[in-house]
Amino acid sequence: MAHPAGPVEPVRFTKNMTFFSNRKQSYEKDNHTLRLTETLDKPLVFIFAWLQASEKHLAKYADFYLDQGFEMLCVHITPWQLVWPVNGSQKVAADVVKFLTNNAFPEGIVIHGFSVGGYLWGECLVKLHADPAGKSVLAKIRGQVWDSLADITEIPVGVPHAVLPHNPTLQGVLRNYINYHMKLFHEEATQYYVKCTHLFHYEPAQCPALLLVSKTDPVGTEKANNRLRSIWESVGVKTSLKCWDKSPHVGHFHKHREEYIDLLLAHLRALDLPMYNRKAKL
Repeated sequence: MAHPAGPVEPVRFTKNMTFFSNRKQSYEKDNHTLRLTETLDKPLVFIFAWLQASEKHLAKYADFYLDQGFEMLCVHITPWQLVWPVNGSQKVAADVVKFLTNNAFPEGIVIHGFSVGGYLWGECLVKLHADPAGKSVLAKIRGQVWDSLADITEIPVGVPHAVLPHNPTLQGVLRNYINYHMKLFHEEATQYYVKCTHLFHYEPAQCPALLLVSKTDPVGTEKANNRLRSIWESVGVKTSLKCWDKSPHVGHFHKHREEYIDLLLAHLRALDLPMYNRKAKL
């Protein structure tokens, strides 16, 4: 299923969502409902990106997933949208839920999230659990992958790390400010982090999960991810965890490329995706 040589051209879907596809024509949609004018005939991988992720970096994941026969839709939030969720990340989550609710996805959905992308999916879960159609939407999700997943308690570490990767002094200043912000703005921000983190842990999508972490990641820690695995296993979510001895935050794909791809392929092929079921019957 190799796609034509050359870079995949990303197409802006909304302000915070970008499609990566091999199609010569981009997907048309109703701008109000986000309903596509034609049903996706391939499984969709929904990427929940890390802060400050570049399209160049995301295109490497697109190369992999498009080669496997998926379409890829990427959603991201800015640091501002993260620290002011009511006017930021929650509005992005509303668009994600609108898209998931108003489209069919007969070939299924896989979620692949990074770092604070887990928090954004948590905001989506809050909206899905409040929506009468939420259960049917969650049933469309056949598998999930979480790379360098950042527990919400690590926001003061993660945001400075993402925004100022080469300036430890300013990282410290920003870290102090975010700690202050989270204490001061409990009603406007912190209460929402707590609520969506609880749903992410205890009422997740009921499909197999793969967690990818490293011992040296200060943001997506091994301890927090092991705790998450235990909780998910306790609520019936089959969860695998791979922990590398040394690998940077959201850098596992680059640092351990072959092993990362092998883990992804094994995970994807074990999912209840029609594409793989058809192949198995041939």
